[in-house]
Amino acid sequence: MRLKDAISTLSFGQKRGKLNVMYTQWGECVAQESKKSDYVPLKEYPRPQMRRKQYQILNGWWRYMVVKEKSWEIPRGRKFQGKILVPFSPESLLSGADFQLLPGETLWYEREVDLKPEENQGRRLLLHFGAVDQECKVFWNGTLVGEHLGGYLPFSMDITGYVREGKNKIQVACRDESDTGWRTRGKQKLEAGGMFYTAQSGIWQTVWLEWVPDVYVRRLKISPDYDSEALDLGIYPGGSKPGEVSSLWVEVYEGDRLVYRHEAQMQKESVTVHLKIPNFHKWSPEDPFLYGLRVGLGEDVVESYFAMRVFTKEPDTQGVPRLCLNHRPYFFNGVLDQGYWPDGLCTAPTDDALRADIIRMKRLGFRLMRKHCKIEPLRWYYHCDRLGMVVWQDMVNGGESYDMKRLCYLPTVLPKLTEGKSWSAAAAGRKNMKGCQEWLAECRETIRTLYNSPCVGAWVIFNEGWGQFATEPVTRMVKKADPSRPVDSASGWFDCGCGDIKSVHNYFETLICPKDRRTGKIEEARAYVISEYGGLALAIEGHLSSDRVYGYRKLKTGEEFQRRYEQFQSQLKKLQREGLSAAIYTQVSDIEDEINGIYTYDRKVCKLQ
Repeated sequence: MRLKDAISTLSFGQKRGKLNVMYTQWGECVAQESKKSDYVPLKEYPRPQMRRKQYQILNGWWRYMVVKEKSWEIPRGRKFQGKILVPFSPESLLSGADFQLLPGETLWYEREVDLKPEENQGRRLLLHFGAVDQECKVFWNGTLVGEHLGGYLPFSMDITGYVREGKNKIQVACRDESDTGWRTRGKQKLEAGGMFYTAQSGIWQTVWLEWVPDVYVRRLKISPDYDSEALDLGIYPGGSKPGEVSSLWVEVYEGDRLVYRHEAQMQKESVTVHLKIPNFHKWSPEDPFLYGLRVGLGEDVVESYFAMRVFTKEPDTQGVPRLCLNHRPYFFNGVLDQGYWPDGLCTAPTDDALRADIIRMKRLGFRLMRKHCKIEPLRWYYHCDRLGMVVWQDMVNGGESYDMKRLCYLPTVLPKLTEGKSWSAAAAGRKNMKGCQEWLAECRETIRTLYNSPCVGAWVIFNEGWGQFATEPVTRMVKKADPSRPVDSASGWFDCGCGDIKSVHNYFETLICPKDRRTGKIEEARAYVISEYGGLALAIEGHLSSDRVYGYRKLKTGEEFQRRYEQFQSQLKKLQREGLSAAIYTQVSDIEDEINGIYTYDRKVCKLQ
C-alpha cells in the first residue's frame, strides 16, 4: 500500500479558482470559423446506423436568455441576452456564452428555420436532439411539441402538424439541477474539483431535422447470431399508419458487393427478419470488418451496417473464467475514457477530434475504451466500430449527494474493508424512489440506444457505489434487456457477487489476481478484471487547466512516467497468464484539476514517448 500517495488524494478539498483558457487544435479551428454568422459546427450526419439523405443540421448560432424564475411559460417581451453556438453548452468556451446555468433558472434557446413547400410533399418532418442536459421542453411556432428528462440520451418528435411554409420558430427551454438533484449527472459538479468536473447544461449534442415518408423505419434492432451464422434484424415502423401493409426489402453488402437480398410485406407493427450469413467475415479490433446494410420500407430507404462478433465469458482450457471475443480468450487491454474537452466540455469540438482520441489510444496498444459515466454521440461509437475499438459502456450515475468518505475515500485507501459490506441508501444517494425509477428507465434506454453498436462489449452498471441500489435485480434487468453482452455490476467495490465480472479498482497496492491457496486458481466463477489502475499524475507546464493538481501518484519527470507505465504493463503480462481478463488504465487525458492523463487536457502533448 502506497499510503502517502493515497492520503494525498484525500486531502484535496479546497474550492478551485477559474480554469485557464485552453483550446485543442480542433477547438482553435472552431473558434476561428465560428466568427462567421452562418457557421455550422459538427455538421456530419449524427446517426450512422440509420442514415437518410434528406436532413438539415440545426447546429449554429441561436439566441438565448436565462430566466431566473422556474417557469416553462414562453417569455414574452424580454430581450435575448446574446448568441450561443449550438451544440456547445453555455459553460464551454466554444459556446461563446460563458455562463453557468444554476438550479432554479431556465435557459431559453430560439432560432428560425426556413422550410420550402416542396419539401413537405406527402412527407413527415422529425425533429431530433442528440442530448439536452437535464430537462427540456420544445416549442415549434409557439406550441409545445415535446419534452424530455435526462441529459445523456437522444430523443425525437414528429412536428409535421405544426410546420408552415417559410419561416418557422423553434424554442427550447432547459433546466439543470446538476448535483443538487437526483437526476443522472455523471462526473459533473457545480463546485467542481479533483475527480469531479465543471457542470454543463443545455443542448450539447446535434439538433437536426429529417424528412421521412408517411410510413417509415422508426427503429432497427440488429442482433448478430454468431453461432448460427445469421443476423436477426428487427424493423419497427413509424408514421400515421405504421401497421399498414407496405413492401419491405433488406440488402446485405460485403464492401460494394451485394451478398444477400430479402423481400417481404410489413403487415404488423414490427417484424424480425432472419438473414443467413454463411462463412462470414469476423469483426475484431485487429480486423474491424463491417457489413453494409440497406432497408427499404415502402418509399423509405435507410442505410446501416453490422458486424459479426460475439462477447462472452467462458472457461479457458484450465477452467479459469475468461472474457472472450468470438469464443476465444481475449485480453482486453483498456483505457478509461471520460470524454471531456477543455473547449467543449462534454462536446468534442469536431468529428475529427472524436476520432483522434480513438486512433491515438489504439496506436498506444489499447483495444478497449471504458466510456466512464457518460454517453457519447452515436458518431463516437461508429468510429469505434470501424476503427476496431471495443467499448465498455458505463451507465450514467445519478442520485442525491454521495457520502464520499464511505463510498470512495475509505475503499480507495483500504479496499478490503468493503468486501462483503453493504451501504446505506443515504450514503449511495438513493433515498428518492422516483429518482430510482427514472434511472432504471434511462438504463434500459441506454441499452436500446447503443444495442446496435458492434463495439459495445460490456455494460458497467454502477461505479464505486455512486447511486448504487438493488444491484442484483438491476443486473437481472440488464441481462434480460441484452443477453448478448457480459455485465459488470459494480465497478470498483461494493460487489454483490452478481454479473459476469469481478471488478476492482487498484491505485495504491500491487496489482494481483486473487487465487485460491489450495488450487492456485482464480477464486471467482466470474472473470477477474482490474477496471481502474494507474493514474500516474504528471504536470506539463503550459498545458495545465487549473492552478491545483490532482492525481493518484504524482511524478516529476516524463522519464519516471514512462518507467512506471512500463512497470504496469510488465505486471499485467504476468497477471494475464494467471487469469486476469482485462485491465483499464486511468486515463486518456488530463481533465481540469486531474492530471492522470496519457495526453494533456488540450491533447497537444503525449506523456508516453
